Amino acid sequence: MASGPGNNVSSSVQKVTHSENSRVKKSQHSEEEIFYMNCRAAYLTVFKSSLENIKSKEQLCLVLQQAGRNPSQKTLNKYWTSQTTTLNFDDFCTILKKEKAATKNELLRAFGKIDKDNSGYILHDELYKILTTRGEKMTLDEVSAITKLADFNSSGKLDYNKFCDLYVRTSEQCCKTALEKLEVDSRLKRQQFGSQVETSSEAITLPVSKPSPRVSRKTDHKLTPVKGDSRISSRPSSAQTCKASVSTTISMSASRNRSTKLIEPSMVKEWQCAQSKGCFYLEDDGEIVSHKYRLHLPQRSAVCITIKPLNLCQVEGKSCQWLSVDTVLYVLKENESQDNLQLVTFTEQQNKEMFGWKGELGSGVYWLLPFTTGCRLKKVKTQITGEAKLVYRGEDGELALTEELRAALLDVFETIDLDGNGLLSLEEYNFFELRTSGEKCDEEAWAVCKENFDMKKNELTRQGFMDLNLMEANDREGDPSDLWVTLLSLGYNKALEMIEACPFVIDIYAEKCKPRIKAIFLEAGGWQLNRAICKSVVNKGEAKVMDGCENVIVYTYRMDMRITSVIENKSESKVIIHVNNEHSKNCLSNRGLAVFAIEVAPKSMMVSQHVMPLNDQEEWLYNCVHSLLR
Repeated sequence: MASGPGNNVSSSVQKVTHSENSRVKKSQHSEEEIFYMNCRAAYLTVFKSSLENIKSKEQLCLVLQQAGRNPSQKTLNKYWTSQTTTLNFDDFCTILKKEKAATKNELLRAFGKIDKDNSGYILHDELYKILTTRGEKMTLDEVSAITKLADFNSSGKLDYNKFCDLYVRTSEQCCKTALEKLEVDSRLKRQQFGSQVETSSEAITLPVSKPSPRVSRKTDHKLTPVKGDSRISSRPSSAQTCKASVSTTISMSASRNRSTKLIEPSMVKEWQCAQSKGCFYLEDDGEIVSHKYRLHLPQRSAVCITIKPLNLCQVEGKSCQWLSVDTVLYVLKENESQDNLQLVTFTEQQNKEMFGWKGELGSGVYWLLPFTTGCRLKKVKTQITGEAKLVYRGEDGELALTEELRAALLDVFETIDLDGNGLLSLEEYNFFELRTSGEKCDEEAWAVCKENFDMKKNELTRQGFMDLNLMEANDREGDPSDLWVTLLSLGYNKALEMIEACPFVIDIYAEKCKPRIKAIFLEAGGWQLNRAICKSVVNKGEAKVMDGCENVIVYTYRMDMRITSVIENKSESKVIIHVNNEHSKNCLSNRGLAVFAIEVAPKSMMVSQHVMPLNDQEEWLYNCVHSLLR
């Protein structure tokens, strides 16, 4: 049967969408590579190897300067305290993510606060007075070193515009010199490094080894958390330094060829259902936070649990970038207290973008912990042609929200309306407040809202939510700054695109009872989630003992759209594992780079990496070599 014009248009749109998604994913990969290239270029300007630690505050200052930063003593003291003995390469990367290089505009604004006349100049006498008596005080010699430079000083005045130009040029030159050194030295150029930036996997302490049918050396995997965390170190890729290794190769088909395993919800339509929405939010440091839930089953029952990204597209032609983000839900049983949780199952079956599990659960309280790998929900710089307008004044002079902002706020409302009843309860609103302001609204403040904004049954309506945001704009006399703070914290960019968040929906079907689900927290995963991830891979994955080192085991578990590997270190000392994915094809790792190294604490296990296809419409090949470094 011949296809009509509508089908041709649909096909073209799909091709364009697939091409755009692929471009965005490659851009994400490229941004991270550039960041870590700059990190290691600066680090290797000071140290011979990235396994070398920073051993003093002076070294920290020097390596930060090589990365184009100019840290104050206050900044240095924040990261080098009286308890600090060493910092490693990954600590350095984390610091660089938090301490951004000062821009010229930021510097000009700082000087502008001193230059009351807006003349572009500051008298040397005034500069001496301010820099030696306020804030982090400089010495007279340090200030004199600035005022004696002829490039931006004349007639007893500092031309701070020229000074800012030189400052920024010097900062950029430090980074450029470090990169040039890295590129010229072919030996250093071959060194590839990785960092645990997207997923902070805490180490899991293991008990005494016991027999298990999985490997020749046997281990009981009842896991308990370890205090502190495991670090990832960076190390040159060199065959001479590797004394043991294990290789894993898995060929994966394109998503269009993937078979459907998950039972369709229509098959359980007679069962009782509970639903809750939630959201993954990406923090500035790459950490992902989300809602966490408590599930109550009054009696034993067959259960079907599903999670999938929430489609919010209310505007025709507008894409939801987060729909390709991977989601999974870990189900943990509460025994006596929420500190004693045991992994029961997780949603490993897939039907398109939905992941689910069907089985039988006993009566009691369970915790549902959502998770996404960070392969697709990650920091990315997008080219924005112009900042969206949020408010305007009508002919009557009254302030109003633009249609673009109203559409975004409707999406926000749909996301934070966790129970989907079209109203915001105080509990739902407080999750919104915690995310956007870090504070909660108490009963008294909620009563004030009730007096001023549209509510039904003590819950805020959509119109009330719109009016609340309009009031915020009116309080600032049309200045949209506070509105932008709200939107940016919810994952929007300045074009009003949600690119750093992924709303999702959870459905619980029970055959014999009414399930109850309630959002309890909005926070990062924590050790309970990390333990559940490790245990799920150990229980379901393939185990390989590292050749030449029987105390190191690599577990690899494949799902239809994800491969996860976990490293177990049974020895009494820490091990450094070199991970090489260079021969993988069409793959995207949550680590950000193809080659990196991981430090695993004694008697512990941790996630090595999560890998997904870069383009899920094409076949992909996972080829990973884990090697023990000397």
